[in-house]
Amino acid sequence: MRNTFIYIFSLVLLWSCKQSNEPSTQEIKADKTVNLDNFTSMQMTGVEPFSIDVDLEGAVNRLSKAVTYKTISNQNRDDFDTKAFEDYHKFLEQSYPLVHKTLKKELHGNPRPYSLLYTWEGKDSSLEPALFYAHQDVVPVPADSRDQWKEDPFAGTVKDGYIWGRGVLDDKNQIHAILEAAEMKIKEGWQPSRTIYFVFGQDEEVGGAEGAKIIADVLEERGIERFAYVMDESAPLTPGIFPGIEENTALIGIAQKGFISLELAIHGVGGHSSMPPEESNIGILAEAITKLEAAQFPYKIHPAVRQQYLYMGPELDEENQPLYAAVAFGKDDEMTEMEQKFIDVMSKNEVTRAMLHTTIAVTMFNAGIKDNVLPPSATAVVNFRPMPGDTPEVIMEHVKKAINDDRIEIRDISASTPATNIADANGPGYKMLEKTIRQIYGNDLIVSPFFVVGGSDSKHFQARDFAPDVYTITAIQLENTEEFKGFHGVNERILVDEYAKSIGFFYQIFGNLEEL
Repeated sequence: MRNTFIYIFSLVLLWSCKQSNEPSTQEIKADKTVNLDNFTSMQMTGVEPFSIDVDLEGAVNRLSKAVTYKTISNQNRDDFDTKAFEDYHKFLEQSYPLVHKTLKKELHGNPRPYSLLYTWEGKDSSLEPALFYAHQDVVPVPADSRDQWKEDPFAGTVKDGYIWGRGVLDDKNQIHAILEAAEMKIKEGWQPSRTIYFVFGQDEEVGGAEGAKIIADVLEERGIERFAYVMDESAPLTPGIFPGIEENTALIGIAQKGFISLELAIHGVGGHSSMPPEESNIGILAEAITKLEAAQFPYKIHPAVRQQYLYMGPELDEENQPLYAAVAFGKDDEMTEMEQKFIDVMSKNEVTRAMLHTTIAVTMFNAGIKDNVLPPSATAVVNFRPMPGDTPEVIMEHVKKAINDDRIEIRDISASTPATNIADANGPGYKMLEKTIRQIYGNDLIVSPFFVVGGSDSKHFQARDFAPDVYTITAIQLENTEEFKGFHGVNERILVDEYAKSIGFFYQIFGNLEEL
């Protein structure tokens, strides 16, 4: 999961109003423009819990074995272990024979076809299809962190009530929970009314350009006009994940920012360091970067942030309710005094600031090979996470205007994606998902939409017209926020008993899709 920590810690947005630079309680309460009569809890109530019987021992054995396949995504795409992916695919075939007998399996990807597309044909071709996404690839385990692991990261150890290993949380648990549930349904003779697709990408950890994007292209070319429901990974269920709320919380991502990386380069004359010119190539490029960082994009409140506050605001501290309500009920083409106060507070923090505008991040700078040689060229890479409307063309023009130096060449070096559509947090897909969450995990939790400032592979679907309603959540319960340290870190693990609920979740949601 790319930028998992950004997903989670961006949520201090909901707590930042406690900081010293917030508007005073008197200021907030004195504002008469905010009506709190309709600012009440949006939480679904009275959902009957379900308990799904699963073959937990067998499922745990299969997931622990899956961890042993080193399906690693390295930044150098030539460093790709084809055998690891091929062996993992064979293992999936052996582990889920009914799935592979019933569903159509395809391999896609360019230049390496290792992303999996499964098609579970529905009984009614007139119904809009559904899609469930997870990714096969995992991040590397740095050599200098090996001694910090309590268990071998690629051994798939089951110990002390946990399944340990790289990828068990991010994101093979989701692949296998989906397939375990499908195998159970097929064994019972069940067939979905609508066609269901499973997409398991090969390169999510490095952007998904080789895998998920290609499959999105394929599905679009096949004439799918609209998906009724799309679900991808994101934040797991976690108590205390929202500062200020102690309850167990399920966050449902409803929108993602875009992604674009630009290379800035200058190519001139090198030479000997004993005779430097008035301006060096490095100096010219450094000045361009400084100008760009000073030309930040303007702040605005994303509609997904409004939805987030509509659901979370009523559950937060009472004294700031008018501020939360101002954001929740605000209009995108207007800016009230209370909304401006909100922006003033949030823009002071580097994490919450990211939710309010297109960000500019200089991530790479390369020049020079020797201390007494003036390099003939210098390059830098700048990554942008665009808000809606800030297209690659808009960003390029912004950069050119900010730098104002024709010596700097600018080119897009990424598989750029725009900011995505915003899934409907009041629509049937969201309500069906919340119902399923409560059926499996109970009613004693907070469920809320939120704005994802990082990104996962679902952006390749959600940015297109055929997938307006994409919801992202990882269907696994964590014990506490400390467990997040396993994401891309050491001692990645999940609880055995909670994995059973993950399988039950997908078993239940397949059936609930019939209600859409």
